[in-house]
Amino acid sequence: MIKVRLIKEQDAADLLSLELRNKEFFQLYTGKRDEHFYTLDGQRERIDRAIASAAEDTGYYYVILLDGDIIGIIMLSEVVRYNLQSSWIGYFLDKEQNGKGYMTEAVRQVVGFAFDELNFHRLEAGVMPHNIGSIKVLLKAGFHKEGIAKQNVKINGKWQDHQTLAIINPRDLM
Repeated sequence: MIKVRLIKEQDAADLLSLELRNKEFFQLYTGKRDEHFYTLDGQRERIDRAIASAAEDTGYYYVILLDGDIIGIIMLSEVVRYNLQSSWIGYFLDKEQNGKGYMTEAVRQVVGFAFDELNFHRLEAGVMPHNIGSIKVLLKAGFHKEGIAKQNVKINGKWQDHQTLAIINPRDLM
């Protein structure tokens, strides 16, 4: 059984371990990270920014725990309030834990927090079209496909297309 909770300062060493174990795997799906990111100080700075973003209501960062060990992270970023009440969701899971249903459950939990506690109307995700596993996670968690955003994220020096998926807060459905 997994648990999801907000990131905290004490997570730095465990996050560093997760990032180092999965450096090549995660790099396939994210922008360039400098070497400082892969240090304890780099992870502490990351956590400090995450805690500040939650306090400012601009982003929320959660860790995914399995038997008390951090196996992944989920982010709600690009928060827009006012007339949109929306956010983007993104995530990373330890490659050794893929295919076990953990990320689907974690996404469901964070979607619940986002709708019930943070009062979002809509969450969006962008996934490279060849990342079938991630698309399946989102579909199982209740997201629907909306289209392809052409060449919208630069990953490893190349502009990549992304499948856009979204979910609407059930309270807001007409």
